[in-house]
Amino acid sequence: MAPRSILVINPNSSISITNSLRQMLEPLVPADTILSFYTGPPTAPKSINDNETSARSADICLPELISMLQLHAGFVVACYSEHSLVPLLRQYTKKPVVGIFEASITHALLLKGPGGWGIVTTGKIWEDLLSIGVGNFVGEDVGGFEGVESTGLNADELHSVGDDEVKKRIGDAVVRLVGRGDVRVICLGCAGMAGLGAAVTMALEPLGKSVYIVDGVKAGVMQVDSLIRSGYGDEI
Repeated sequence: MAPRSILVINPNSSISITNSLRQMLEPLVPADTILSFYTGPPTAPKSINDNETSARSADICLPELISMLQLHAGFVVACYSEHSLVPLLRQYTKKPVVGIFEASITHALLLKGPGGWGIVTTGKIWEDLLSIGVGNFVGEDVGGFEGVESTGLNADELHSVGDDEVKKRIGDAVVRLVGRGDVRVICLGCAGMAGLGAAVTMALEPLGKSVYIVDGVKAGVMQVDSLIRSGYGDEI
């Protein structure tokens, strides 16, 4: 086993999302870190759009992933939700298992300073689901959390509609979010948004505002890599 082999898990069946993750992440990791990628089988949902599809994707992917635990030193669950694969995999291994949702929150809390932070996501249903998830992860004091704004696009639609439409939808959501308060950090609330931080920057330029943009996929991979390097990738 490679000393720093990380498996990036896309629990839906959209290979286009996995390919975009691979294209973005492989140039970022150190030469001594190996990234592998997993895509859910064809029976998994094409897009995880609510709690039901999230739970179904976990049930379908878990048996395959259990058989892969010995092959890697750490795991990133690349679904921006309270995805049940995170706690389920932790039952089977002591190696680091990090979800991109919790990774992005951790980064946002470290970066926001005295200001606030928020999330731009896909479908409207995630506005409530992610807000609840933030409270579950952070606690009653949500650390300057200004809420969630949605684009109305599902994860797979981010790769099927035109680039201009995607950027417009993200930009509109960003403008609504920063209008809520002193937002200093914006988290990209979908694995399918990986690499779309430029759309956030473009939307804020006319407002003369800049923010930290947290890509949860990058945050998750960097956190797992750091945990492995710190010795937490060894079974206990």
